[in-house]
Amino acid sequence: MTVYLNKGAMHPMNEEQKKNQLSTEKDYSQYFQTTYRPPDLKQAKKRGKENVEIHYDFDVPESMKGIGAGKKFLIRTYGCQMNEHDSENMAGILMNMGFQSTASVDNADVILINTCAIRENAENKVFGEIGHLKALKRENPGLIIGVCGCMSQEESVVNRILEKHQQIDLIFGTHNIHRLPQLIKQAVMSKEMVIEVWSKEGDIIENMPRARKGKIQGWVNIMYGCDKFCTYCIVPYTRGKERSRRPEDIIEEVRHLARNGYKEITLLGQNVNAYGKDLADIDYGLGELMDEIRKIDIPRVRFTTSHPRDFDDHLIEVLAKGENLVEHIHLPVQSGSNAILKLMARKYTRESYIELAHKIKTAIPHASFTTDIIVGFPNETEEQFEETLTLVKEMEFDSAFTYIYSPRDGTPAANMQDNVPHDVKRKRLARLNELVNSLSAAKNKACEGEVLEVLVEGESRKNPDVLSGRTRTNRLVNFKGPKEWIGRLVDVQITEAKTWSLNGEAAALAEVNK
Repeated sequence: MTVYLNKGAMHPMNEEQKKNQLSTEKDYSQYFQTTYRPPDLKQAKKRGKENVEIHYDFDVPESMKGIGAGKKFLIRTYGCQMNEHDSENMAGILMNMGFQSTASVDNADVILINTCAIRENAENKVFGEIGHLKALKRENPGLIIGVCGCMSQEESVVNRILEKHQQIDLIFGTHNIHRLPQLIKQAVMSKEMVIEVWSKEGDIIENMPRARKGKIQGWVNIMYGCDKFCTYCIVPYTRGKERSRRPEDIIEEVRHLARNGYKEITLLGQNVNAYGKDLADIDYGLGELMDEIRKIDIPRVRFTTSHPRDFDDHLIEVLAKGENLVEHIHLPVQSGSNAILKLMARKYTRESYIELAHKIKTAIPHASFTTDIIVGFPNETEEQFEETLTLVKEMEFDSAFTYIYSPRDGTPAANMQDNVPHDVKRKRLARLNELVNSLSAAKNKACEGEVLEVLVEGESRKNPDVLSGRTRTNRLVNFKGPKEWIGRLVDVQITEAKTWSLNGEAAALAEVNK
């Protein structure tokens, strides 16, 4: 539903109430409860059998294509690759409306904050950003500020914005990005707060314009949503049920990127290896999709993020063919304790995870393995944390994304007693990171003297005279070379290993891949 709120008084309004604004806090509270319906996590949890329709007719309405003429937009993106992908779509839509991109908040006419809900610290950053924009809004009342993405799908977030952040003009969710032209127009014309958040996921919208960042690497979304409902995770509520794109649409997008000179693509999904399970008319999964993409003339293909429950033998068989399918596996484990995995509703055991990992390593001996790990989950004992440490040692992960457990309002874990003291969580995280870093350093050390293929992504962040890129196994490599090598695949001999990166020297010019 779309709701308009008077930004001065923050009251839900109809035509009559625009003339007679409710003024007291009591009146506002009563009216708000009966008229405004925020996003509903219970509704978002329902997984109906409704058919998901695919629409190929997206276009910015003619009446809205000139709205942004002479104006600029800025999108700030928090969170995962899916959020980055969504921001590319929103940027493409805004450009089709006549807006131009800017990197400065000072000359932006529209600022969209694309949010992440997966951890508390990401949420705090967003609200910090919203607070900083308050002064800017005072100086420039015509500025449109919008909040979108996963946080917008949470009722507690929307209510907090309504109560404390009247400078926000527009709130919309993850399911209605294709409605951005109409929502921007409403926000510009009405000068009232516009809220449109769908608790139930929408259809699949193909052919939305996309302003990709760079011409080297491209995100390709292959599915939306997640049905796993891990007890700590808000994503199944904010992103909806699993919906797969048609394989022919994905393959055509990859071919388009290949024709335009992209060197690497990453297939995206909240649970990417569940791809195809909802396609009722064909027996087609991620293995079949990657086997077809393997035949397309693009140097590198990755995918993220996978779930151990859906990593099947056929996918392993296809990945073992190599070629443009890179040997980097990101396989989140979250904990090494069966008891904690059960509390998390991960629905696999430590033993089955290790068995799967060994099966992958046998098929792809040179694969690098990375993972996600949460420490301090409710009820986690010292012994259970030690089980995580022993798992990490046994797996010898190349690297890991490690986090302190962060309760998300509306998830089952948020109702569990968070009984691990924060200082204990911090100490466990430090111990885990020390182990992970030692393993990462050892893995990198083993690369010294090797010649590795590096896709040059750009200049090093620390030194513009140094180039930076990644290997097929996703290791960061820094080396000196001419700027025209950016976007190329270069053979680099590794001379020095660090904990999180490698230094090297480019091979002779004849060995540079053209």
